[in-house]
Amino acid sequence: MTTMPSKTMVLPSDQDSSGRDLGAEELELLEQVIRSGTLTSTKGSFTRTLEERFAATLGVKRAYACASGTAAVHVAVAALDPNPGDEIVTTSITDMGALTPILYQGAIPVFAEVDPQTLNVTAASIEARLSERTKAIVVTHLFGSACEMAEIMKLAQSRKIPVIEDCAQAFLARSDGQYVGTFGTIGCFSTQQGKHMTTGEGGIVVSNDDALARRMFLFINKAWGYGDAKPDHYFLSLNYRISELQGAVALAQLEKLESVVERRVAAADKLTNMLAGIPGLKTPRVEPGAVHTYWKYCLNVDDSVIRDGAIGLAKLLKDRGIMSAPRYIQKPAFMCEIFQKRRTFGSSQFPFTLARPEVLDYSKERFPLTFKALHDVLVLPWNERYRDEHLEYIAESIQESVEQLSI
Repeated sequence: MTTMPSKTMVLPSDQDSSGRDLGAEELELLEQVIRSGTLTSTKGSFTRTLEERFAATLGVKRAYACASGTAAVHVAVAALDPNPGDEIVTTSITDMGALTPILYQGAIPVFAEVDPQTLNVTAASIEARLSERTKAIVVTHLFGSACEMAEIMKLAQSRKIPVIEDCAQAFLARSDGQYVGTFGTIGCFSTQQGKHMTTGEGGIVVSNDDALARRMFLFINKAWGYGDAKPDHYFLSLNYRISELQGAVALAQLEKLESVVERRVAAADKLTNMLAGIPGLKTPRVEPGAVHTYWKYCLNVDDSVIRDGAIGLAKLLKDRGIMSAPRYIQKPAFMCEIFQKRRTFGSSQFPFTLARPEVLDYSKERFPLTFKALHDVLVLPWNERYRDEHLEYIAESIQESVEQLSI
């Protein structure tokens, strides 16, 4: 029997102003854009300034803004220019927006296993999926937690395989003191509504490789050589530009990014201390030398200790107004119809028709850690506006719910 709390607390939400650091700074820059009358980023200055300052923040040579996090991954994959049928090793737990760009470029996603607590890929899980057809590796820093980049880069460099970092959820996260997005060949970021800095929709790609940066810039701009002596459309690509309106908002958001991250980390550290020692729960693991920047706050729930595990705990938390997400994306990405039924271009099933049969084996037996990770994880909402009273309410609600579900 569910015991309802006498009063629920309304938590700040990253889906509206209650949980987002948006205000006068963004409005001021937006007004400047409107007054200028120049809304296209090919003629304006705000997007260009954003790109320069974002590159400086990470300490990289080049940064380019684009239409979404999905666009950022597409730009990165396209810059590497895979041949049809080339393989790109990626994670089994990710947003579909990080996978469809691989298929659009005619390459085959090859899914690696994950660490069951962090849900991140590891060097060992990647190595197990490499082949002579591997064109690239995509690592996704889930929830703001950095992958084990020293080990992954050592593996990649030994095989001369480029690494794309999906940092959509991990602004300013660090591994061994270094920012994610700066280890690999290309880093990809998202400024979607719930990310550490937001323009509603948007993305950014970064690189230290001049040749790849050139291809990234071109792919965002229909492969038109802006600034060239004799520009042309050099290859097949899209228009993935953002407007000056988005550039202005992102520029104001970038100025707040360090503060936003610091507040998210400080709140998460407090909650971790509050939840210490609760039977059946594991709080986020942070490796020495790493900085976890908490896009979300994740718990691992042991259903041998807590009845009905993550799902049972989520139901009780919902009664208290805490809208958590048990099992995150519910099922591995390869269980979605696009992979199971190979629904791509008409009835062609391309590029799956070029894949090795073992790559298309998505049987549960090949991914035990992926299924365990999703079974155990409970994703709590998170944002920079949480105060101590919110954290105390969340901790108390979890403690009482676990006691109610204790086996």
